[in-house]
Amino acid sequence: MHLFSGFQARDWLLANDPALSRLRMALRVTLTIAFSFLVLLAVHMAILPLPTAAFGLGIVLSIEGGVAVRDKGSSRQLVTRLFGCVASLAVVGIAAGLEDHRLLSDLVFLVVIALASAGRVFGPRGFAIGMFAFTSYFMGAYFRPQLAELPAVAIGPVVAVLVGHLVRAALLPDDWRRDLLRSLESVRGRINQILFKLAAIAGGAEVGETDRQELRQLEDRLKEVVLMAETFIPRPPAGVFDAAADPAAELAIRLFDAHLAAESAIVLSFQSPPPFALVHAVIEADMAELARFEGMADAIGDQPQGETVRALLWLGEARQQLTQAIDTGRAFAFSGIDTVKDTAQPQPIDFSFANPLLRSALQITIASAIAMSFGLLLSRERWFWAVLASFLVFTNTNSRGDTAMRALSRSLGTVFGIAIGLVLATLISGEPDIAIPVAAICIFLAFYFLQVSYATMTFFISIVLCLVYGMTGVLTLDLLKLRIGETMIGAAAGTAVAFIVFPTRTRGALDSALALWFQALRDLLGALGEGKSGFELMALSQKIDACYRDVTVAARPLGSSWSVVTRPGQIRQTLAIFLSCTYWARILAKSYEAPAVDDNLHRLIAADLALIDNAAPRGSSCFLIKRKASRTTGRHLPVSREGARLGLEMIGSALERLYPQADVLPFAADEAIARSKQG
Repeated sequence: MHLFSGFQARDWLLANDPALSRLRMALRVTLTIAFSFLVLLAVHMAILPLPTAAFGLGIVLSIEGGVAVRDKGSSRQLVTRLFGCVASLAVVGIAAGLEDHRLLSDLVFLVVIALASAGRVFGPRGFAIGMFAFTSYFMGAYFRPQLAELPAVAIGPVVAVLVGHLVRAALLPDDWRRDLLRSLESVRGRINQILFKLAAIAGGAEVGETDRQELRQLEDRLKEVVLMAETFIPRPPAGVFDAAADPAAELAIRLFDAHLAAESAIVLSFQSPPPFALVHAVIEADMAELARFEGMADAIGDQPQGETVRALLWLGEARQQLTQAIDTGRAFAFSGIDTVKDTAQPQPIDFSFANPLLRSALQITIASAIAMSFGLLLSRERWFWAVLASFLVFTNTNSRGDTAMRALSRSLGTVFGIAIGLVLATLISGEPDIAIPVAAICIFLAFYFLQVSYATMTFFISIVLCLVYGMTGVLTLDLLKLRIGETMIGAAAGTAVAFIVFPTRTRGALDSALALWFQALRDLLGALGEGKSGFELMALSQKIDACYRDVTVAARPLGSSWSVVTRPGQIRQTLAIFLSCTYWARILAKSYEAPAVDDNLHRLIAADLALIDNAAPRGSSCFLIKRKASRTTGRHLPVSREGARLGLEMIGSALERLYPQADVLPFAADEAIARSKQG
């Protein structure tokens, strides 16, 4: 029996790269660099000689154009690129004009860094223009062009901007319909991965801890791509669909159902592993075999095995409906779904240090000043590497623990990348026909893995630099040692500032994420109490899902292997409680129909709200508690009926497990559940 029939390489790729977004970004950056370099080389050979700074700016702005420009819409992206080009030319001119006044030039560099990082308060455009300005001043101070060379140097940024826009707008354009289709295919691919894993454990007496962990990882990966797919479905301005007749609403329901069915299949398989024949029938969409198991489930009743069978049948049906949606989208390009224009009003900008972006700007500036000072002691010519490292370690971080992890990743990536790059550059020395393709492959791999691993990206970029140094004849062991030293200085400066200046403790960031999660759960329960149902509850449960993802990101530094003072086991146990609540919130959203009068449900809602009021003020302290096994272990979950009541019970049970020794309302949920059963 060949389980992988029909599971093509495309499905595997989509399952690991949702919407092929990483592949597309890596191709954009690589092609933009290649085409920009070729255009500049043609100008250099046929029209006028170009200084090295023109090539350097063309390459680094090709990278920034592919990574930093995040506006929606081709016209907005072009405007951002043009503004970035103007900023680039301005700061390069300043750097060239101040070349004879190095101390003043260094101080102006700090001003540029402050303005570039503070520009992030203006959103994606401010972020992109700031990155253009920072990297351009960096390259201007590094290559030191003469004022007379500026017209020729300006060709580099102009070519990079125009080529980058053509690559993104014409060769590899954004298309939400295509991305939606690919993300749905990715959802199906990750569901297939879950089914293959269930097939591997099917028929066993119980699921082992290793299998549980792998299934949880597959569940997290499924959640990640479902959240991505949901962002591509056009929604009304209010975020809530009006009727199921809307094609977008129908698609949202199918996606929601597939996600919930897959999670239910995993949860129930932990309690009773599924029959292998059933998993195989779901994979192969064998309708006759599925019908046989449906009759078996009815005969078994509410026993754990019966519930596992029902969950697999539900997953099979949801997977089929998702496949139909994919086939329809592939045939008609979701023609029935209209694009919704962004009508959101811009929010007023807070220019005080209460704004975390401005606090981060001050941190970046101070870290850059420290890195500059120590970097100059190490080298007057190469100190820019230290400033670059200190600037970049703050990107996409929300706590001092995140910054420390990123600094460590950059340092390790640089060290190992230089080690491998030195070997490669030595082996292919004097062979540009080999070195150039290898460098292009490394550039592609660097940006393909950027969203997955910052260390891996730094590793491949370091290899590229070694190859470039080798081709230009400046590669020496001392130069590579200097780059490592400057990188270490920048990483250390960034980490030190993150812990001293406006420090955002990892637990502080986690407290903020948890507050949003508790509020989202409170909103859902409040909507239940008000008698709401349907799409409103779905939207609220999806918000809980998004908040849970933010909680996992904020908690990541607590459970990292580099920290010797954390207990990853406890972190995972606590995250499992929040995951359980998030799962049962979706069960509620799917199952709940507002009853005319049901005092028992209202008691359960009130009890859960009381538990939230007790747990929310305690924030991240729940991650420090050493936990015993759950008292609900082994209980089967009748997803086929009474989902709303059971969902409220399970949410209450999970919330109680956050603080087993709670001194406020410790048994509120149990009392409410008991009363509801008596009623």
